[in-house]
Amino acid sequence: MKLQGKVAIVSGSGRGIGREIALKLASEGASVVVNDLDAGPAEETVAAITAAGGKAVACAGSVTEAGFAERFVNTAIEQLGGLDIIVNNAGYTWDNVIHKMTDEQWHAIMDVHVTAPFQILRAAAEYFRVQTKKEAGEGREVFRKVVNISSLAGTGGNAGQANYSAGKAAVIGLTKAMAKEWGRYKINVNCVAFGLIKTRLTEATAGSDESIDIEGRKIKVGVNPDLLRNMEAMVPLGRGGTPAEAAGAVYLFCTPESNYVSGQTLICGGGLSM
Repeated sequence: MKLQGKVAIVSGSGRGIGREIALKLASEGASVVVNDLDAGPAEETVAAITAAGGKAVACAGSVTEAGFAERFVNTAIEQLGGLDIIVNNAGYTWDNVIHKMTDEQWHAIMDVHVTAPFQILRAAAEYFRVQTKKEAGEGREVFRKVVNISSLAGTGGNAGQANYSAGKAAVIGLTKAMAKEWGRYKINVNCVAFGLIKTRLTEATAGSDESIDIEGRKIKVGVNPDLLRNMEAMVPLGRGGTPAEAAGAVYLFCTPESNYVSGQTLICGGGLSM
């Protein structure tokens, strides 16, 4: 129970990798604010945590909507008594080659992957500043954690993903900047860049038109089975990772053992690093 007494907020944690992150943090003692676009999946994750003896509350809504960041942060402070861990996980892909990519596609992906994490961190800044000053006055040293989620597309680029690659590269830059800005507050700011992780966004589609609904937009998801097999063959460990394995990489940056690690990007890709 290395996170006993800690409070975490995890964006996009109603499904997939985010859900596993929330479950993992809760299993180690953290109280968790669970977020999803839809209330249903968020409440399901909350129920799973509470059934296992943990503590969690839901904060449904889009991370890109006006005022969400403040509501997200305040849910942790007001309902769970504080804020110690921020995981900026919410996101999706909306791919196209650049000559066919619209401004809407570009801005939508940049908004969810870059602007939303920036706004969430900004919303938490005053609380962190005040708490750090108070703890220092009491002679206590308390470390807090921020884990931003990037991708191999952000470290090495990916054809057909100019928007996503740019956004995920920006997340790494944001991480490095905040590690320097918040070091004096004893806040470790790190980043995990995922490779091929098996989620609903990367399932084999066999030519079907699978899609998800993102605020009224129908976004095509899934990967051609042959392409997926080729992708897995490139991974030194021979397969894509599971959401639970992805969550494990995030958890590493939330533990006390990472108290002297900040500004780093950990690639969770089964040995593949582009």
